[in-house]
Amino acid sequence: MDTSKHTMKALFQQLGLPASDTEIQTFVRNHKLFSASVKLEDATFWTEAQASFLKDALMDDSDWAEIVDELNNLLRG
Repeated sequence: MDTSKHTMKALFQQLGLPASDTEIQTFVRNHKLFSASVKLEDATFWTEAQASFLKDALMDDSDWAEIVDELNNLLRG
């Protein structure tokens, strides 16, 4: 069982992305989902592994689902 704290920083680390506050802000600023019809996991900027992780987190309502939802909202804001 994964007992690690599920934060945005931890999510970015899980996805293999730079995870400092500045790097997360830069990622969000540079990667936007403007179309409501595009699912988070279908965005073109994810690798296949990243997209799979995000999709599974949401579909399985895993411990990561809440923070993945938060990322989804940030990328649409």
